[in-house]
Amino acid sequence: MKDVANFRNYLFEVINDNNLNVYVDEILEAFSLYELPKDKTFVEVGEICKHFCFVESGILQHSITVKDEDKTTYLALKNSCTTSLKSFLKQTPSSKNIKALSKCQLKVVKTHDFQKLMQSNIAFKQFYYNLIENQIFLIDDYRLDLLTLQPEDRYKKLLINEPDLLNEVPLHYLASFLGISKRHMSRIRKNVK
Repeated sequence: MKDVANFRNYLFEVINDNNLNVYVDEILEAFSLYELPKDKTFVEVGEICKHFCFVESGILQHSITVKDEDKTTYLALKNSCTTSLKSFLKQTPSSKNIKALSKCQLKVVKTHDFQKLMQSNIAFKQFYYNLIENQIFLIDDYRLDLLTLQPEDRYKKLLINEPDLLNEVPLHYLASFLGISKRHMSRIRKNVK
């Protein structure tokens, strides 16, 4: 997603229906500012996720632990929304950790207020539908890339689509996200310019 000035602009962009703009102020009122320092968790495995959020600045890493090794499953960047969705919606323990890789400024909404918006605000319903649909497209693309592209090609695609990540995210997190060993990632970086 291109750079947007703030959450309001992001909502307009995702909703993509000028007839629904009158409902945006109610959405904005339900969200509050939340600052998350670097290396602090948004949610940990076993906790119930209490918030859905928009990332105004910073990066949130989603991870799971496999054989005592952290595996990055997703990186929520500036101008994106994220949560531990099943935990948040079903109020069940999270199966993943979400932590700040850098200082984050988030706009968050609690479960009760989220549900209230879903029931009464047509623009928020449209926003959520469009958001989930776009996330499914991204997940599909990511899974296909893992199955069809060689590690070097996945890295090249990342360079094209998210060039800032190389400066913002430590290499071992990117390697994990791309399904590449740290050692192999170092070799790829030397060969690809």
